[in-house]
Amino acid sequence: MTSLRHISPAAPAVRPPRERRIAGRSPLHPRRRAYHYAFALPSICLVFVFFVLPFVANAFFAFMQWTGYSATLTWTGLSNFELLDQVGLLKHAIAVTAVYAVVAMAVQNGVGLALAGALQRTNRVNSVFRSVFFVPVLISPLAAGYIWAAALDAHGPVNGFLSTVLPGDFHYAWLGHDTSALLTVASIDAWKLSGLITLVYIAGLNRIPEQILQAATLDGASAWRRFWAIKLPLLAPAITFNVTVSLVGAFSALDVVFSTTAGGPGDATTLLNVAVYTQYGQSFFGTASALSFVVTLMVLLTAVPLMGWLRRREVSM
Repeated sequence: MTSLRHISPAAPAVRPPRERRIAGRSPLHPRRRAYHYAFALPSICLVFVFFVLPFVANAFFAFMQWTGYSATLTWTGLSNFELLDQVGLLKHAIAVTAVYAVVAMAVQNGVGLALAGALQRTNRVNSVFRSVFFVPVLISPLAAGYIWAAALDAHGPVNGFLSTVLPGDFHYAWLGHDTSALLTVASIDAWKLSGLITLVYIAGLNRIPEQILQAATLDGASAWRRFWAIKLPLLAPAITFNVTVSLVGAFSALDVVFSTTAGGPGDATTLLNVAVYTQYGQSFFGTASALSFVVTLMVLLTAVPLMGWLRRREVSM
């Protein structure tokens, strides 16, 4: 009778060193790592010179008494902020800037998403319209503001067109009333950049696999249901980029406001950057630096948490 031989379990296959290096991430050679840092050094220097140093200098001058009428700089702590608060400029400018930023961001993303849905398909007609809607991005903000200021005049072409489609004469001063001036200028700013927002949303829509949409259509999902349950969640990366960029851009707006209302009527459109420009023009450099420091804090305290929250809501495909 043939005896059974003991068969030992097979030893685990050892991956050759070359396969381990391919599958894993091998450590960089010190010389190659130095090359990486050398290539990144120009960008690091530019960021340090044009962003870090000005921010540090501005934060320092925000706590100094510095005017064009005195040759000395004196450390005064929070006195610049207290002075701006006493005259009512600080809180008002922050509130106006917040409303302006929210309106501009909402209009930009709402219009951009609607245009992206209409122009998603690539054909000759849509290509022409994409180019047309992108033209405002190429226009100077000052030029766009002056054009819209003339168009929105009480006797301008916008009111002339409304007079032809509405009963009676229409002579509304769009930039002459507090609420309408702020909303109008924010909408002009949104119109200026909506073409760029639209292209980002079109790119996001084209990344959505067609098989998912076809399967949803076969299951009986309506167009609205497909948009709400499939397209919108998968557009989360584009939404994160567009919302953050539009919000930060609105916080730092100046050109469009300066060329349309210059902060008026009264102080209805006096954003923080408009107040900074005014304070510098009056040689109050300390208070201008304080207002500029507030702008930076608003951007950091708003954009960073918002971007983190939006990134957590992104859906991977």
